[in-house]
Amino acid sequence: MERVVLQRGTPMSTRLDLSKVTLMDALDLAALIELEAKKRYTEFAEALGSRGVDDAGAVFRSMAVNENKHCEEIAERRLALFGDRPAKVTLDDVFDVEAPDVGEPRWNMSVLKAYQVALFSEQKAQAFYDEALDHVSQPDVKALFEELRDEETEHVGMLVKIIANLPPSAAIELEDEDYDTDRSTRNYGEV
Repeated sequence: MERVVLQRGTPMSTRLDLSKVTLMDALDLAALIELEAKKRYTEFAEALGSRGVDDAGAVFRSMAVNENKHCEEIAERRLALFGDRPAKVTLDDVFDVEAPDVGEPRWNMSVLKAYQVALFSEQKAQAFYDEALDHVSQPDVKALFEELRDEETEHVGMLVKIIANLPPSAAIELEDEDYDTDRSTRNYGEV
């Protein structure tokens, strides 16, 4: 298994030897990277639920929609070029390339934190394609990975702008309505 190390030092792996990846394989890989991210965001959104359009669950639902759109665009491109030839790349060949870390969601997560999770995930994908360029040899695969890296760079920029424009209230984490905040100051009697 080839190991690709992100700039932040986080190991990220793919079972593929990127020096031998064909354009069809690269398109399949890219679609699966987006699919994995979509599935993870969907899991997060379902786990957190939603209290409206301005909460962490809504952010993750929106990210899932975007990742699905990217996956479909890549799949359409692959179909146009290679028809229904069976894929050699599977979801088992990638792990956490763009998907947010499994342990990220918390029930009380702020909107700001949810966007920061999404930002880091886009940065991971950008770093993956940037690092992968050092390992690919085919010009058409190199061009695709450059294009995908540049798209991820655009996504990073969009999320940075969104985060910069969030109101201060976006940093506030949800409170447990059942939690008694006065509990720590009460005198429960002496033992």
